[in-house]
Amino acid sequence: MSDTPDNPDLENIEIELFVRAMQLRHGYDFSQYAPASLKRRVRHLAVQLDGGSISALTHRLLHQQAVLPQLLEGLSVPVSDMFRDPSVFRLLREQVLPVLASYPHINIWQAGCAHGEEVYSLAILLEEAGLYERSRIYATDLSASALHQAEEGIYSAREAQQWSRNYQDAGGTRSLADYYSARYDLLKLDRRLRRHVTFAQHNLVSDRVFCEAHLVLCRNVLIYFSNPLQDRCLQLFRDTLVRGGFLCLGMRESIDAAGTAVDFNPVDAGLRLYRRSSDVLSAKPLPAA
Repeated sequence: MSDTPDNPDLENIEIELFVRAMQLRHGYDFSQYAPASLKRRVRHLAVQLDGGSISALTHRLLHQQAVLPQLLEGLSVPVSDMFRDPSVFRLLREQVLPVLASYPHINIWQAGCAHGEEVYSLAILLEEAGLYERSRIYATDLSASALHQAEEGIYSAREAQQWSRNYQDAGGTRSLADYYSARYDLLKLDRRLRRHVTFAQHNLVSDRVFCEAHLVLCRNVLIYFSNPLQDRCLQLFRDTLVRGGFLCLGMRESIDAAGTAVDFNPVDAGLRLYRRSSDVLSAKPLPAA
């Protein structure tokens, strides 16, 4: 067991070396993640994979390619629910989708999609609004293993009751059970819900715009980032959105402190729904990652 918890200066050096090794060896930059959250996750990975030694974890990172997926899974936060915060999905249903219906084709980017629960929630909203056939959802995450589970669309059946309540509270017009089949202790979402979904790896820290979107959702991801990285991500979302496009953040997040805030108008600040200003003439360049 490492003695670094009793020597915070040494531990900070170990974590700095780990982050630098991750960037130089594999190209993933975690240097702008919120320090307290990053430290907690690196500690957990060290205990889980190497008996508590951060230095040993760094050695494995440098010399064992096979450990990378476990590290990315541990450093990301793949946690979500279907129709999480139902009032947000009701707002999307009632105020955003009627606007998106005016477009001949609809692009939606779900950034940090975790295990895909909110992606399928969006697909259900679009299906019930009669918009799914002309929509494309781009679901991205840093973690390849999280994306694999999202593509499978298989979840624990113990979530079904809560998810059904969320769906009804979000204005669902049917029964959520219409969208999945249950067997043993698992439920599998209907494959038709992912026929217009593209799952792909994307790193918000370093990657850039890859589509033009009418709606961007990135919920409860920015809370793990430092302020400069939050601002960079918001600029990325702004540059991704069409003029008048919508941005939906997590309930614990806000654009108020970011320099990009001037480019957005609140639709419902309490539910963290914003709209890109239609009079933005030019985008500011993204800061270096």
